[in-house]
Amino acid sequence: MTADAVTDAVTATATVTDAETDATPDHGTYEKLTALLDERGAAYRVIEHAPEGGTEAVSALRGHTLAEAAKCIIAMVKIGKKEKRFALVVVPGDRRIDLNAVKALYGGTYVSFASPEIAEDLAGSPSGTILPFAFDERLELLVDPALLTHGEFYFNAARLDRSIALSSEDYRAIAEPRVERVSTD
Repeated sequence: MTADAVTDAVTATATVTDAETDATPDHGTYEKLTALLDERGAAYRVIEHAPEGGTEAVSALRGHTLAEAAKCIIAMVKIGKKEKRFALVVVPGDRRIDLNAVKALYGGTYVSFASPEIAEDLAGSPSGTILPFAFDERLELLVDPALLTHGEFYFNAARLDRSIALSSEDYRAIAEPRVERVSTD
């Protein structure tokens, strides 16, 4: 084999390896979550299922009501002309986020959903898998009290193919969310 052929073979192998690495999902946020739950002795179960990010569809796969699912969305609130804040808003799956309530909590002048790119960056996971935990210091965690009325609730665990059923009591103790009415029927 010539030197050029060896170089071509090494380059082809490196390219395949890079492509395979890019196709492999990063599960760092999932691992960070499960390590935190284990460290704190939380009562939780991991549920494996077909990849799904929609609240209704994944709730059916997991076998629970929509009210027991955590719908997690990142909102951007403008406060005046130069300041903006991001909130990780968590509501039951059978409700919608009340953006006006979120805006009022911050005394904001404008509120919207964060762009998918910003949301995924702040959450550390793709849309449809955002956790009800704020691991990024730029996020404030707002949780609707209706979600916490259940003994446990369910959410995609930073992966489309894995969910967690977590004790509501343990969640409150570990995540320390700001509990506010931020949903509407």
